[in-house]
Amino acid sequence: MVHGFLIHTLRCRPGEEAGHSRVLYSRVFSPEGLEDARCQERDKERLCRKEQLLVVARQVESACKLHQQASGKPHSEHLIQLPDEPVSLQDAPSGVFRLPPGDPFSEDKTVLWLGVQCLAFALVCDPHENLMLAESTLRLLAKVLLDRLKLLSSGSDILLKADRTEAVLHRFLPHGQLLFLNEQFVVALEKEASASLCK
Repeated sequence: MVHGFLIHTLRCRPGEEAGHSRVLYSRVFSPEGLEDARCQERDKERLCRKEQLLVVARQVESACKLHQQASGKPHSEHLIQLPDEPVSLQDAPSGVFRLPPGDPFSEDKTVLWLGVQCLAFALVCDPHENLMLAESTLRLLAKVLLDRLKLLSSGSDILLKADRTEAVLHRFLPHGQLLFLNEQFVVALEKEASASLCK
């Protein structure tokens, strides 16, 4: 099962201020079992979840930077994209890493990530999850969100499109369950998602 999904910023532009990644959208599908007494109240529990997702975002950003450095390409090559040009995820940096128990979740988790220009998409999965299926789902989610919501266009505000992002997640990742999708089913789901986004 997928524990959570998040979209956050990547500080990949030259001259960008140092600081932490900004989580633009997050969704936790299964509540983390927090035995800690300080997280029993609802507000404190939300704050704990937010902190956990920030840890994931920072680690994804570090992994993305290491990937870019290892590729030997300058940052500018990762950012070339015309505003109305369809996004190609073929060469987008991606990866996977494990989070041990207690760092930051009580159980170990596997994180799959995909960096597209200055955005990162990440799935936090249970360690026994099918990674091939999770990766294809992550790429499909990123493609649909980027194409349908125009997340990379100038003036796009992901924070204002949370309801549309929820609609896409509901179709392609219902309740955090990974679906085995063939091409025909993906086309049908994309049509459904397009119809719901047009309303």
